[in-house]
Amino acid sequence: MTRMYSMLCMFLFGVLSVSAIAADEKPAHGLWVWKKPPVVDAPQGAEKLLDFCQSQGVTEVYVSVSANGEVSQQAQLTHLINLLHRSHIRVEALLSSNNADEAGAHREKLLDQVRAILQFNRSHGAEPFDGIHLDIEPQQRPENKGAGNLKFLSGLVEAYRAVRTLAEPTHLTVNADIQKKLLEGTVAQRKMLLSSLPQLTLMLYELSSPKDGESVEKKKEKLQAESRKYLDMAYAGLSDPNLAKMMIGLRTPDYGKLLPGMLSILDETNRTNSHYAGWAEHSYNDYLKAEQ
Repeated sequence: MTRMYSMLCMFLFGVLSVSAIAADEKPAHGLWVWKKPPVVDAPQGAEKLLDFCQSQGVTEVYVSVSANGEVSQQAQLTHLINLLHRSHIRVEALLSSNNADEAGAHREKLLDQVRAILQFNRSHGAEPFDGIHLDIEPQQRPENKGAGNLKFLSGLVEAYRAVRTLAEPTHLTVNADIQKKLLEGTVAQRKMLLSSLPQLTLMLYELSSPKDGESVEKKKEKLQAESRKYLDMAYAGLSDPNLAKMMIGLRTPDYGKLLPGMLSILDETNRTNSHYAGWAEHSYNDYLKAEQ
């Protein structure tokens, strides 16, 4: 009896511990950093980025790397990664393309960039990148524009999976930016998208603008409604427990100085949604431009 009681206590302790961990999980807070020279090369650039991250509650940074597949300025990058890691801020390599959804040379160019990140990590084991962040935008090409035009989706998903195949064996996470219309597809299309990666970031842009004449309260209400709408839309009719979690990205041009408050609204509104992974701010470059 005593042994059974002890086993029951251990079991309950384990369950409660797991529940406590889940309850303590905090949403991630991301930041895009494009064209790294302002950060890597400028005097105290990495230190200034760290100050910004700490003041805004940023927990992960997406730093763009060379489009030619080479990770240049390795000493500066190592310094930047080391500085951010010491403050428990993750660093992801930001890779961009408008045509990596197309098999062949375009996709291989992206995969070569991924391989360059893997090589960088092998050479800098103490301060590696923590993940790959993809910004693949086939919707920018004329043939892919228009509401409901998702003919590029299967190729985009193939690109995501190809990157994941390279990255995950080395313990790199993979996240990808997506536009709103990708969540407006059929159940089968959304399942294909959401099962391709463990995490996606919805670019929830153009809901408001600093000159639209709407009150701050109205902007907040619109953001609350639209963030709930797209999270519900993404997973409607899907029950697979292994689907991607969703971050939500907002940009400075839509909110100006109101952006930090709007990002907080995302957490307040969606924290209890099991699919919500956090917010991301686009971008540090906009902040630097405003400071000039």
